[in-house]
Amino acid sequence: MIIRFIFFHYFLIAFLLPVLRVPCAETAPEELIRKAGNADDDTERLKILKQLQTMPGLDETLRKEADKLVVVVDRWVNDSQLFQWFDKDMRKKQDYDFGVGPDSLLYPITCIYRGRMLVWTANEYGNIKGYHDERRRYFDKATAQFRVAAKAFPENHIVRMYLGEPIPSDKVYTSVPGAPAWAVAQREGLERLTDIVLWWIEHRLQKDGQYGGGWDDDCEMWRSWVPVMIAFEHPKMTEAQEFFSSALLSQESMKDGYTRHVYDVEHTAEPTSDTITPMMHLRPDDPAWCMRAMRLAELMETLWAGRNERGFLQFKSTYFSAQKVDPGVARACDVPYNIRAIEPALILWLRTGDEKLRKLFTAWLNTWVDAAAREERGKPAGVIPAAIHWPDGVTTGTGKDWWDPRNSDEPLLYEWPSAMRGMCDALLLAHHLTRDEKYLQPLRTMAAIRLEWLNASSKKPEPGSRAWCGHKLYFLAGTLAKYKLLAGGKEFDELLGRDYKLITEEEKDPGRPRLAKALGATAEALAINFPGWTSEVRWTDRVFTFGRLFGEDMLFEKRVSACDKRPNLDLLYTTATGDRGEFAVFPLNAVRWLTEPRDIAALVVDRGNDHFGAELFHFGEKTRAMGSELYLLKNGRYTFTVTDREGKTVAGKKMFTVDGPRTKIAFELPPHTLCTLKVAVQE
Repeated sequence: MIIRFIFFHYFLIAFLLPVLRVPCAETAPEELIRKAGNADDDTERLKILKQLQTMPGLDETLRKEADKLVVVVDRWVNDSQLFQWFDKDMRKKQDYDFGVGPDSLLYPITCIYRGRMLVWTANEYGNIKGYHDERRRYFDKATAQFRVAAKAFPENHIVRMYLGEPIPSDKVYTSVPGAPAWAVAQREGLERLTDIVLWWIEHRLQKDGQYGGGWDDDCEMWRSWVPVMIAFEHPKMTEAQEFFSSALLSQESMKDGYTRHVYDVEHTAEPTSDTITPMMHLRPDDPAWCMRAMRLAELMETLWAGRNERGFLQFKSTYFSAQKVDPGVARACDVPYNIRAIEPALILWLRTGDEKLRKLFTAWLNTWVDAAAREERGKPAGVIPAAIHWPDGVTTGTGKDWWDPRNSDEPLLYEWPSAMRGMCDALLLAHHLTRDEKYLQPLRTMAAIRLEWLNASSKKPEPGSRAWCGHKLYFLAGTLAKYKLLAGGKEFDELLGRDYKLITEEEKDPGRPRLAKALGATAEALAINFPGWTSEVRWTDRVFTFGRLFGEDMLFEKRVSACDKRPNLDLLYTTATGDRGEFAVFPLNAVRWLTEPRDIAALVVDRGNDHFGAELFHFGEKTRAMGSELYLLKNGRYTFTVTDREGKTVAGKKMFTVDGPRTKIAFELPPHTLCTLKVAVQE
């Protein structure tokens, strides 16, 4: 009996144990690879691939490939640089060495990453995305990679998203009784944008202040945050922006108040303008930020600009730093893009009316008014030129055409009408602060040229001609819309009616169905493909470009309507603040709402220098204590009231005094009630 017992246990150990050690179907390499490939989350995929690495009895070739693939996936997940490690390979050979052969079980996983690398590289570079053949070379290869991955891993939603199958949001925002349609749509858009911004702060903001795209691209991210960071008050966003701005400006290359690297203004201006400008809104009374803005004016006055042979003040070059101006003849011209170098100082001028800034900026803008009036080198009279050559002051660069100055390594960047929106806004700003009509003259002549084109036949115009300029002057409407806010009247109504397509509060129907539809389209765009706005992004200056990848002749030759949805962030900002046109150079936001952009909708319906009006809806369940900071009111005594839809007083008449550029008031909103805030000057 004992012998049989010993023999039986020996049999179990000697014969059955090796069988038990054989991996079961659930832990076989193929199953782990399927799990890794079907995982939507890259961190989860990395974890599974590491399990594969340590699997007993794994084929040695497969183990070596897994080792190499883990390194790449780990970089995708954990590298502080989002794209820099694969960028050169992608641009040079449209591929990356994963160390995995095409016949490997792991090859379809490499397709997930190769496809994404191709997409985001092409999406970043204009010399790829801007040319059909190059674009197709990248995007066709990318979609082929995604199809291989989708066949192997049909449960991977990220892969299917790139192939045009949208990922819906888990969050649903429903209406509440009494909420107008525009408020429901705007609230959803604000909430979803807030979610995206907070994702970046919580998942990508690093200890040194960067977000992973490099300082020069990271600094641009705030431009998309404006509807929730500038129109409203969110402490975490303000803190993150101040941290980032301070960190970038503390870099050794920035310690002179502007970069020490000599390059073209489009690139050298970003680290200062995209750090100081947001802080001029978030910390307008902080002397440190005001001094940084003033430093840019000082550099312009003492280094960057000089009097040309015509006696006018102009920038000497398109290439400059905090320490020198490039003396090259080809780059010796002033361009509208130079407005970016002094953008924060222009806002300081707007906020303070500083006399020194007035003298400097009006002297420079006088140069552009004079140049616009002249017919020279083929440039039509009345058109702001693409460049003013230094030192002769001629309205051209070194190129043969007035509209192509040939002043940069990226020539398309400075061709007319590059950066013309900013120049037009600067001229309007000068008129607003000086009341000098000459600053309106270029705007008026270009508006007339634009109307001529709109009323003429649609023949293809000769480049550089008056008709050609009219064809391209569509951008002027944003500046003219600002002018209408300031001056009223109907001077540009015909042009605005045809060119300014932004749907605003100015609808006759109190239900505002067109506005609700437009805001709803933005909410709908932000309600799908959350990873496309967040974790999938590799270049931080392309955060809100995912939707356009599905337009005509982009990722696919034909438009994919299910994913070609693009949020109109300008609409969120303009409805909440009452501003029009561009935000950067001449902001005319009438208000900042001193509350977080959650459970709230705000629509400015009236604004001026002696009055203000807005509709507000609070979606929460309890009374909301909030306030507003008003920007456009002239000095004086005012009253404000908050009433409901029937005109019943919610917050009784209160008095306050305006004695500066910003004035705060506080009030409460009841839940689920459409309210109207009215501010009026006291008679």
